[in-house]
Formats: sequence, C-alpha cells, structure tokens
Amino acid sequence: MKPPIFITGIGTGIGKTVASAIIAEALEADYWKPVQAGTEPITDSEWVRKQLTNLKSVVHPERYTLKLAASPHFAAQKENIAITVQNICASLPDYSCNLVIEGAGGLMVPLNDTEFIKDLILSLGCRVVLVSRNYIGSINHSLLTAAECKRNNIPVLGWFFIGYEPIYEQQIASWSKLPVIASVPLTEAPENSFVKLMAESLRDSLTHFLC
Repeated sequence: MKPPIFITGIGTGIGKTVASAIIAEALEADYWKPVQAGTEPITDSEWVRKQLTNLKSVVHPERYTLKLAASPHFAAQKENIAITVQNICASLPDYSCNLVIEGAGGLMVPLNDTEFIKDLILSLGCRVVLVSRNYIGSINHSLLTAAECKRNNIPVLGWFFIGYEPIYEQQIASWSKLPVIASVPLTEAPENSFVKLMAESLRDSLTHFLC
C-alpha cells in the first residue's frame, strides 16, 4: 500500500478539487477530504463523487464537516469543535491501492491555534502534489509554497497546473526544480465528461509520477 497522495495548492479556489477528481479517476484511487469547511451548495466530497465514473474509487466521509466556508480553525471555533491532527490521522480510512487526500487551502492554513495543513501532511506521511493556477501573483505564491515544502522536508511529486500557460508553467518548474505532472485547461463548470477526458489523456503521466 503506497503512502497517500496529498493535494495542496498555492491558495484557495485554484482547482484542488478538480485536480483531485482527475487523479482519482485516472488511478482509480480513493478520495478523502478530512476537513470540509463550507457545505453550500455541496461539499467537495459530494462533487467528486458525482464526477468519478470508474467502479473502484471510494469517496470516504470527512472527519470534520463545518458549515462556514472559512479557514478550518475559524469555522470550527464557530461550532465549538476542536480540530486536531491526531484525530484526523486516527481517522485515516482503509484503502487498497492509492488514496488521494485533498487539503483545505494551502500549506499554512491553520487547523487550530498551533497546527497547520503542513503538519497534517507530515503526520500522515504523505507524498504531495502542488496545484497552481495562473493569476497575478501566482508565481510568487507557487514558489513560496515550494520553498516551504523544501524547508519542512515535505516530499513533493510535482506540479499540477490549472490552465494552459506553457511559459508560466516551465518557469515555475525550473525555478522550483519540481517536475510538471499535469496541465489541464481552466474550465468554469467542469463536469464528469471533462474529468474523464483529462484522466484518460493524463493517465500515463500521472501513473509515471504518482505510482
């Protein structure tokens, strides 16, 4: 059984859930989002479940489901819930081959007053895929994220880019010294046909880097 693949990104709303669905579909991997902050209109787990077409992937229930779409530590405080890395690790679901874990926001998103997403990654012993999308400031955010991974000895498998911007992608890969695993177009309303198409076209690359 391989260590889980943790999907984190350079920020919030940059495509982690889409990337997670594509990877899970391509590898027929299980999916788990341990901390869900925000439940409207649907949760990320519900969305991923709708996109997967293979018969092997299992979408596991969240450890924490919080109503407020905010930083997990803040959303949890509103509901008098205490999130801990220990509790999340104790809830790691059983999986047979590969498990894709989607984080909340980026590496430095707080889970409580002392623990962050990066602490969860390290405690779970995960391999990491970094998701990046091109916008003003995203090069800085991408390189800072990569540098923080290096500083904390977090094993990064490579970049998953949202949006075809070859020069941008090549520069970030070169400066961070991390490979490009995948690049998919930015789609405002991706559906399972898009997820399936991207999974099929990227299966060889994803298998090479992630398996």
